[in-house]
Amino acid sequence: MDIKSLFNAKIGVALGGGGAKGVAHIGVLKALEEAGVEINYLAGTSVGAMIASMYAFNVNIDTIASIARDLTLAQITTFKINKRGFFTAGPLREILIQHLGEVNIEDAVIPLAIVATDINSGEEVIFTEGPLADAVCASASIPGVYIPMILNGRTLVDGGIVRNVPVQPLKAMGAGVIIASQLGGLGAYDEPKNVLDVMRNAFDIALSHRTNEEVKEADILIAMDLRDFSIADNTGRHDELFSMGYDAAVKQLINIAWYRQSNILLYLWRIFSVLTPFKVPECMKRTKK
Repeated sequence: MDIKSLFNAKIGVALGGGGAKGVAHIGVLKALEEAGVEINYLAGTSVGAMIASMYAFNVNIDTIASIARDLTLAQITTFKINKRGFFTAGPLREILIQHLGEVNIEDAVIPLAIVATDINSGEEVIFTEGPLADAVCASASIPGVYIPMILNGRTLVDGGIVRNVPVQPLKAMGAGVIIASQLGGLGAYDEPKNVLDVMRNAFDIALSHRTNEEVKEADILIAMDLRDFSIADNTGRHDELFSMGYDAAVKQLINIAWYRQSNILLYLWRIFSVLTPFKVPECMKRTKK
């Protein structure tokens, strides 16, 4: 690590995937906003891509919360018979265009990255330019459920397969301090009641192992236990989800109060972490229970 990177205090926020649980991200952003944290870069996967996009284009946080309150998986999809899926993300695309217009990613007020997966090659595809709505729909296209998006000659599905909490794209964009908002990842799963539950747990476990490696690179990890919430529909529970995200972020900001007090302390901490063999305790990177 060079000296210049040690003194890089530009903040990047990564918002992970998690379907209808994504309302918790809005609570996280609200807490950061109230704490006076200036966000310089944003990256999102799946529902995180949708919320990051709206925030990056300067949509008021309360407006984002109002939009999310009315959304369920059923409301952002259209049934369409296809041999590669059962639904399209057409309604999601329309919602984004309704609130943002037909904008390009590179026009965002806050530089933005959106992650999708090339289902043919298995490669990660990071969008930092091009039509915003198309990239978000690709990032949110759950394989086997949504019909894959064809963009730039590539067949794209949910970015969570390769990078559910996009920390690395923020580093590539130039962020020096990374805050990661993870919708779950605390290592506990419900007892499966049927074969679909077994399959879901297996997928979540595989995803969590990959994600847990990714978020180790974050400076601040905001992880929430959202097992009691649905990835498809949390009607009537949006305030709970918002509060869980908000409270988790507030606790992390308290844990590292030096951050809000002075960037000088941030510089000293980063130099210390490089010049000594000691690591920051893992408990400082996760929300206290």
